Amino acid sequence: MIPLSVLDLSVVTTGTKPAAALRNSIDLARHVDGLGYVRYWLAEHHNLASVASPAPDVMIGQIAAVTKRIRVGSGGVMLPNHAPLVVAERFKMLEALFPGRIDLGLGRAPGTDDATAYALRSRLDRREGDDFLERLHELILWETRNFPPGHPYNSVVAMPVDTPLPPIWLLGSSDYSSELAAQVGMGFAFAHHFATHDAVDAMLHYRSHFKPSGWRAVPHAILAVAAIAADTDDEAEKLASSFDLNRLRRDRGQYLPLPSVEEAQAYPYSDAERASIARNRSRLFVGTPAAVREKLQPLIAASQPDELMVITAVYDHEARKKSYSLLADAFGLAKAAA
Repeated sequence: MIPLSVLDLSVVTTGTKPAAALRNSIDLARHVDGLGYVRYWLAEHHNLASVASPAPDVMIGQIAAVTKRIRVGSGGVMLPNHAPLVVAERFKMLEALFPGRIDLGLGRAPGTDDATAYALRSRLDRREGDDFLERLHELILWETRNFPPGHPYNSVVAMPVDTPLPPIWLLGSSDYSSELAAQVGMGFAFAHHFATHDAVDAMLHYRSHFKPSGWRAVPHAILAVAAIAADTDDEAEKLASSFDLNRLRRDRGQYLPLPSVEEAQAYPYSDAERASIARNRSRLFVGTPAAVREKLQPLIAASQPDELMVITAVYDHEARKKSYSLLADAFGLAKAAA
């Protein structure tokens, strides 16, 4: 069976305040650590009422401290928002504290609106446009120390100096990151749960064009999918109704807390809205654990991921934990761990 991992947005609901959502993330991490999940990644978003955590590095330290086995990482750090030296320092610190258990996933987008992105960057520099590649190069140089002779950064050291950067992963929802990850020889994670680009194309391109590097000798591709499992199909559909309404609102630019099942079922959907929900269901796998596994199998077979990373956004925290438990059983994680 394919290994499973978790992507967590610390989702805020209409019944869960942001502080409680952060504590739920810690509780969920403890839960899946015991189920055999491989890694637990946390996203970076800003100025969104639906996402509690803007600082994955802070959450990584908290979660790594209360778990025993699972790798903990960023899914990801939005590199345009940060000075590369700051990213290097923070993740070297995490690696020093939790050796062999930290991942550094990097995203190219700011993870927020234009005004917030400006507020995040306005005191850093005045560069305009997409400078992700430049920032990635600088981040790598803090590790390799290959700055040109006479460069002022040759006198600067990213501490702790005796600890390497953790493995770097490039995240993407288009073909750009798959091409770049293959070219520089890093891990790659594709966001099927919101991408419009074909996952199969991105994943296969990465694998076929991968060039071994000092970062990674062989390719490793993670496919991130949204899934909701329950004991019955009807119960899973009820849980998914919150996701459906939330996604509909997001498509309109409304990033509101996740609504309850009752609110979602009472919403007066138009025919056009129901059609939009049906289209969005191509990115969401819902049902009993056996049904979810069966629905995922064609995508897994076609895209050939080394690992499946699951995001489950439901209103009830205990239902979310149970969904991950059911998927762990369906994919044989306990047997694999044993």
